[in-house]
Amino acid sequence: MTTYKIEAGTAQHIGNRPQQNDRVALLTGARAPGYVLAVLSDGLAGSSGSDQVLHTARQVFDEFKPGDHPSLERLGQLLREIVGETHLVMKMNAVTTQVEAHASFVGLVLTPHGEAVWGHVGDSRLYRFQDGKCVARTNDTAYIDHLVASDKLPEDAARNHRKSKLLLNVLGNSRKDPFVTIDSHAGLAPGDSFLLATDGLWHFFTDAELAAVMAKATPRQASEMLISKAGERSQGKGGNCTMAIVKLVKAAQEGMGRVGRIV
Repeated sequence: MTTYKIEAGTAQHIGNRPQQNDRVALLTGARAPGYVLAVLSDGLAGSSGSDQVLHTARQVFDEFKPGDHPSLERLGQLLREIVGETHLVMKMNAVTTQVEAHASFVGLVLTPHGEAVWGHVGDSRLYRFQDGKCVARTNDTAYIDHLVASDKLPEDAARNHRKSKLLLNVLGNSRKDPFVTIDSHAGLAPGDSFLLATDGLWHFFTDAELAAVMAKATPRQASEMLISKAGERSQGKGGNCTMAIVKLVKAAQEGMGRVGRIV
């Protein structure tokens, strides 16, 4: 059996904004030994939405009891539960405060069985890299298809629908429930890595550039390099910049379990 350990970290920079509205965390489940949840959120017009994403994610993940080997569908449902409960709380809070908070969502679950399941809502992204190449990333394709099917929008109109990504497909929107995209990968091995990023980061890089940095650097080195370059490329107009990096590397000792320590 191929073994690996996890090297992971998070990083943030306020950019050229008056406050930091992004939130990010790496979590372990109280009742799910060997499982890891990375979660990232970009709060729109304030941090109350992204704060609620992390708060609910911790609560739901701490209650998660995986059993012997849950299906990928069950893990996807866990992410949907986080989104659904967060969205409900945010709508209830809006009734009380008369202020509607919005937030994006990216969540990644790693299992002790060499599996990864991720979900996203809005304009924050997840990238999966393998052997120095970007092999998958979240995008708006599924949401566009959803708009065409549910809202009866012509495909060209849906693709150019400015509100489809930021104003409609977010947690906390009282007029529309968030559309969650779920994907997965089994057979994780050393050399695989993931990047969760808000638009203040990914906007300034190509997939190939991100893959190159992820392949050559530790999570800390990669985050420092990416934040520095994003600041340079933004030319004084950058937004909040936030990321979580998860890398799978060869275990130092024989016999180490599939999911090892988080560095």
